[in-house]
Amino acid sequence: MSKVRTTEEWKALDAKSHLHPFTDFNEHAKTRGRIIERAEHIYIYDTDGNKFLDGMSGLWCCSLGYSQPKIADAVQRQFQQLPYYNNFFQCSNAPAVELADRLVSMAPEQFSHVFFTNSGSEANDTNIRLVRRYWDLQNKPNKRIILSRNNAYHGSTIASASLGGFEFVHNQFEKLHYIEHIVDPNWYKNGGDLSPEEFGIQAARALEKKIDELGEDNIAAFIAEPLQGAGGVIVPPDSYWPEVSRILKARNILFISDEVICGFGRTGQLFGCQTYATEPDLITFAKAVTNGFQPLGGVLVSEKVASVVMASGGEFGHGFTYSGHPIACAAALATLDIMESENITDRVRSDIGPYLQKRWAELAEHPIVGHTRGVGMVGSLELVRNKETRERLAPGQMSGGVCRSNSIASGLVMRAVGDSMIIAPPLICSHAEIDLLIERATNALDKTAEHFKV
Repeated sequence: MSKVRTTEEWKALDAKSHLHPFTDFNEHAKTRGRIIERAEHIYIYDTDGNKFLDGMSGLWCCSLGYSQPKIADAVQRQFQQLPYYNNFFQCSNAPAVELADRLVSMAPEQFSHVFFTNSGSEANDTNIRLVRRYWDLQNKPNKRIILSRNNAYHGSTIASASLGGFEFVHNQFEKLHYIEHIVDPNWYKNGGDLSPEEFGIQAARALEKKIDELGEDNIAAFIAEPLQGAGGVIVPPDSYWPEVSRILKARNILFISDEVICGFGRTGQLFGCQTYATEPDLITFAKAVTNGFQPLGGVLVSEKVASVVMASGGEFGHGFTYSGHPIACAAALATLDIMESENITDRVRSDIGPYLQKRWAELAEHPIVGHTRGVGMVGSLELVRNKETRERLAPGQMSGGVCRSNSIASGLVMRAVGDSMIIAPPLICSHAEIDLLIERATNALDKTAEHFKV
């Protein structure tokens, strides 16, 4: 149990001892932040007594909000029965076995097995290992290169951050040499005078061009998010995925669909690959599988890959102490129970998702919004000074930080990615709560326009 402290004592201790993820440490030590004290439904509360509508579902993960006693009860029961045992040495546990079987039964039909990890980052590390092992066992040792996209986010370990496409991240370490990147399908930023349909084809064919440049016999896999989340909610044009699928089917290259953000209902299907009708060989999952209540990730492995690595591969030298942790798996099973009993995915597809997209699109009329985009329960908008020229509000992508601060002051958690503002609210929002989100987002935009004198 945490000690009783004042807000200032908590903030001072935080600045003294705690290094935060993706944070300017020097800036944080000076300005400090918020101490989140409690949460309920779709709201979080800080130690200053402020209440915020959580428009980001924690970090894309609390899709069912914060008040889910059935998940807490499942965790507590598992604590009492088996709080931990490993899955090494031919051992397993009931929650891990049941969850693996359940995920396979829910996934697209080509998937037959699951490898559990603690996070999406570790799952993508696992994908690299599985892909390498698959091709070695196929007697194709030259297939080493993995293709990814600019502004992709695939995790924060050395391997998964190498898969990601953020230059500022790559500048802070030596990324893996066998990973190459192509253009992302961001029509608003990269499309120029092309129509979205034309640009979608062009962006997809950048994959084909890179394959030809490097040689099909040298390329092991292509990894991509159905829509790029942390890169700014980049929703590809409708023409993009059909062309990518055509290219991948014509080439002997594995496809990894990173569903850490899109998975478990956010796009209106269980997985984003189903929304976009792609056929991956591997699926990365994490975050919403436990509603964020426990750390759990993993890889759904297709029969195509599993049959090779299981048949004659010997020992697969990879795994984690907490792979298939019984408490995390119990939390996931309870989460899936709630999703199924409350028809969450169907509701996203037919009700709350369309309502959010309708209301979010209305923000395009705001003087500093150049473009809105979204699918299901995720959205993004671009901040501009001039809608025609797409001139940004300020140099150095400063506008997002200003708008984020104004959003917090308005009681709404939105995330800034450069000059984009993004949302991924809980899937359980009501129409009235979406209206409140839009009202507070509009207030943040108004204050941002005033700040930049637009």
